[in-house]
Amino acid sequence: MWFKNLVVYRLPADWSVSAAELEEKLATRTLQPCSPFEMLSRGWVAPSSTGQLVHTVNQQHLIALGVNQKLLPASIIRQVTLERAEALAQENGFPVGRRQMRDLKMRVTEELRAKALTRRRVTRAWIDPVHGWLVVDAAGAAKAEELIEVLRDTLGNLAVLFIETERSPQMSMGVWLKLGEAPLRLSIDQDLELKAANQSKAAIRYAHHPLDGKEIQTHMAAGMYPTRLGLTWNDRIAFVLNEKLQIKRLEFLEMSNDPTQGAEELGEAEQFDIDFTVMAGELAKLIDDLVAALGNEAQEPRAAAA
Repeated sequence: MWFKNLVVYRLPADWSVSAAELEEKLATRTLQPCSPFEMLSRGWVAPSSTGQLVHTVNQQHLIALGVNQKLLPASIIRQVTLERAEALAQENGFPVGRRQMRDLKMRVTEELRAKALTRRRVTRAWIDPVHGWLVVDAAGAAKAEELIEVLRDTLGNLAVLFIETERSPQMSMGVWLKLGEAPLRLSIDQDLELKAANQSKAAIRYAHHPLDGKEIQTHMAAGMYPTRLGLTWNDRIAFVLNEKLQIKRLEFLEMSNDPTQGAEELGEAEQFDIDFTVMAGELAKLIDDLVAALGNEAQEPRAAAA
């Protein structure tokens, strides 16, 4: 259940939705199967084995958005449409016209859509009313915004804000690299991406490579800037910070990823609660330190898309 990527939002200051209220709201929009003519269905699913839509431990909430999406590649529609068009042309003795081809493609699409296989994906979010964070486990902003959009629609209103800091991650990462160290409980790891500021947008990537050499300083002196930097927090969590203030490739260094460890002593539900509690506590401290290292929050943060 450990999060792998973080897109961080600031909850509205007047957030007062209880776990029971949140459960009731999410229950009005649970995930449903796609109808024969739908390509996509979105709704809330249980994030744990309890079956509840809101998993709450110590005032920390975990929710999950499920998305059912039918798999119907455009290449398949085109292939079947051409096969039908060829059959019609042979039957009628003349080629299918443009308008008839368009109608044929629509009929093929409707027919295949009703039979298409469905793939499900789940995006989880952690709501921390104590510290005022809403954190989505998503590799990119698009999937995070999808969850925020559905949650806003479900609740009727959700004025969350993208987290913004006084100093940009790009500028701060450059300073840390020049100094050879990061502030507070952060330390520089061995992953880096540099990009050229000119139109070429040339990029240099380092993976598992020491970042204290002259070569990197030379690239930065020539105008390249960091867009991704590997960091470790408190010797406990490794991650990659990018220029959009997204946290990627989270790795909890001192937590076991073996689901069987301790299984004899603890039940699945109890272990889940412990893992969630530990994760929420550690990530809350990491986010606080990272925001402080970037100059604290900006006075006018950027609103999330409506």
